[in-house]
Amino acid sequence: MKGARETISRDVGRILQALAALLFVSTAVPLVWGEYYAIPGLFVSGLLPFGVGRYLAARYRDAADPGKLHGMMIAAIGWFCVAVFGGFPFYLIAWTVELSPAVLATPARTETLAAFTDPLNALFESMSGFTGTGLTMTDDEEVLPRTLQWWRSFTQWIGGVGVIVLTTAVLARPGSGSLTLYESEARSDRIHPSIVSTVQTIWWIFILFTLLSIVALWLVGMPMWDAINHAMTGLSTGGYSVTDESIATYDSAAIDFALVPIMLLGSIAFPVHYLILRGELRNFYADVQTRWVFVYMGAGSAALTWMLYAGGTYDTLFEAFRYGIFQFVSAATCAGFQTAVDATNVALGRWPAQAQLTVVFGMVVGGAAGSTVGGIKLIRAITLVKGVNHRITDVFYPDSAVRRLKIDGRRLSRTEMRQEFEEAAIIAFLWIVFLGVGAFTLLFTLPSGEYTLENVLFEVASAQGNVGLSAGITGPDSLPTVAKVVLLFNMWIGRLEIIPVLVTLRALFRRGGLYR
Repeated sequence: MKGARETISRDVGRILQALAALLFVSTAVPLVWGEYYAIPGLFVSGLLPFGVGRYLAARYRDAADPGKLHGMMIAAIGWFCVAVFGGFPFYLIAWTVELSPAVLATPARTETLAAFTDPLNALFESMSGFTGTGLTMTDDEEVLPRTLQWWRSFTQWIGGVGVIVLTTAVLARPGSGSLTLYESEARSDRIHPSIVSTVQTIWWIFILFTLLSIVALWLVGMPMWDAINHAMTGLSTGGYSVTDESIATYDSAAIDFALVPIMLLGSIAFPVHYLILRGELRNFYADVQTRWVFVYMGAGSAALTWMLYAGGTYDTLFEAFRYGIFQFVSAATCAGFQTAVDATNVALGRWPAQAQLTVVFGMVVGGAAGSTVGGIKLIRAITLVKGVNHRITDVFYPDSAVRRLKIDGRRLSRTEMRQEFEEAAIIAFLWIVFLGVGAFTLLFTLPSGEYTLENVLFEVASAQGNVGLSAGITGPDSLPTVAKVVLLFNMWIGRLEIIPVLVTLRALFRRGGLYR
């Protein structure tokens, strides 16, 4: 265990150093916008992970490369530590304004910013950001300082690709250790034989698409600052906004339809993006996940449109289509942008139960593995469906028959098929279990009769699927402390696909004598 502790400590220290660099770079924002009072809090927020990270990385620099167990624990602990330290800008800047030292010329106090003087709210916002969830403890994002608007968007942009992928790209450490960490962040496909080259290419693709998304949103009428932030959180399928009513603020069909392809880009695996950018356009339909991204999201959008129109939720077919396609794509890509709010006619929480549950289905399944999305992932859903069909039809074949299951261009033997099916089934089972645990907790802690069962399932699925759509439950005052902690846990396990967190908790309990 000692050797494991050294390896884990060193690599978590490197992750924290990468986080510190992001915080130091972000001091440019208060300098540009003249929010000088935010600089001390932001700088101290960077010093803390830098000091801890440098100490750990230096002390254990000769530790062995991580194995599979180490990689899972590094991912789980590293992501949690990033969320903790990433919450300090919210906490320290909020207290700076609250105490209002004359020398810093702070702005007027607002209840929205004051909510972050509660460290749990600051941690919730940070965890929601880095996991790409988008549920928020703010009541009015527009009154937040530009510094915190940027930091919220930046956390989602970084978290969309992954903090470990970022660390690997920056440190450029070759070898099996980098491969183990890359795979621990729920990724497997490589663009190049070298992991370092793979993650660097992923970042170049991500930066290119971000710039194109900014231009696209600006051209359809979104202000430049808003376009920058929404491009970052849309492509990373995070969903944080700089406006109070998310995308509904603009009440623009052009902006809605411009964001749909941006969210879809974020739901396609990076290796497929690389092949398409090289001119291999056949991957739009040849890659099974990419093909099903369009089929499944198109079918879901059509079904939701029909429910909203036939049920009388919206008066015209165009309105039903506009809100239906946007909300289903936002849910299924795990982006979490919202247009269905009271300001635009009918809030999502007041949609018919079947429409809300259709959106829940999109959040549970998610998009392609290897992209920025959450959820179970399409490849696992496909594996489960094909595996069940294979098992049923197997009854009609003689025992001597040799059958192979074809998934994503691979012909699997019986052993390989069993392994793939077992992994998909375990993840899906655990996903449903923790969805149920979260839902039961919220039902017991929320005011009786205030929210329906579909509202609660919607909220927990949104947290665990790292989506961010809300039925109106999440908020700094409306959500009890126990419920906040549970949703924090749901967001954490959802981003890492559950197993690394459970492995880490088991190891910690055994070490502490709590597990037998």
